[in-house]
Amino acid sequence: MTSSGRSESRELDNGLGTAEAVPLRKTMKFCRFELHNEVQYGLIESQHGREMIVGTCNPFVPGEPVRRFGDPLPFDKAKLHAPVTPSKIICVGRNYREHAKELGNEVPADLLTFFKPPSSVIGPGATIVLPKLSQMVHHESELGVVIGKRCRNVPRESARDVILGYTCVNDVSARDLQKKDAQWTRAKGFDTFCPVGPILAGGLDPWAGVGVECRVNGEVRQKGNTRDFVFPLDEIIRYVSQVMTLEPGDLIATGTPAGVGPLVAGDKVEVSVEGVGTLSNSVVDE
Repeated sequence: MTSSGRSESRELDNGLGTAEAVPLRKTMKFCRFELHNEVQYGLIESQHGREMIVGTCNPFVPGEPVRRFGDPLPFDKAKLHAPVTPSKIICVGRNYREHAKELGNEVPADLLTFFKPPSSVIGPGATIVLPKLSQMVHHESELGVVIGKRCRNVPRESARDVILGYTCVNDVSARDLQKKDAQWTRAKGFDTFCPVGPILAGGLDPWAGVGVECRVNGEVRQKGNTRDFVFPLDEIIRYVSQVMTLEPGDLIATGTPAGVGPLVAGDKVEVSVEGVGTLSNSVVDE
């Protein structure tokens, strides 16, 4: 038997079914999770009122078939990782008027963008570490947009075509360092400062309005809606793609609503995006 045949036999013994060609749809949901000590992309479907991981498939590979499980895995039992591994994370600052106002800033006349490094990404259930260098770390709940195809100079009318899906982002920020520094790299770039997850979801319409919320220890801190964006998503993608090539898996954090506030060790912070779910992380001191 060939090596590929032996591999397939082992997979079948572990409860995996045969590959099934399933076309990607805008409404599909995916996660990244551990299976047999490997991190894989899983396709999520609702069965009998419960979210289940029904098979593996990399949504960033066009035409890759879904390998369905013989027995679906309960999503709430899976060990999840961040649903994307972006080559870059582009963030939009002050994209909600009330958030700009609460920090004493003017609403920008043009898009205000900055980067977070990929090394800042953590997944659902991972721990946000408050660095010793900062005494004022804030949460920022945001809708995350995940790019699905390599693109450059995307016109506004084609913005939807390059989006694979959406997720929750917490743009954790060292506010004291942000105020001190001339640019925001240090304030936004610490390890663990970009929780992402729990899934990658299609079927959202940020133009029509998607709710974004943050809770700390169960208390609602932020509650906004993407209808209130200063710069709509098509303008964001047009603007950013004029500057740089966007790659599959790249992440755009679209701005945070009013209500940002401090995190301290022992907190549980939850970011919820309507149609995606809830990203939950605990907080510890360095």
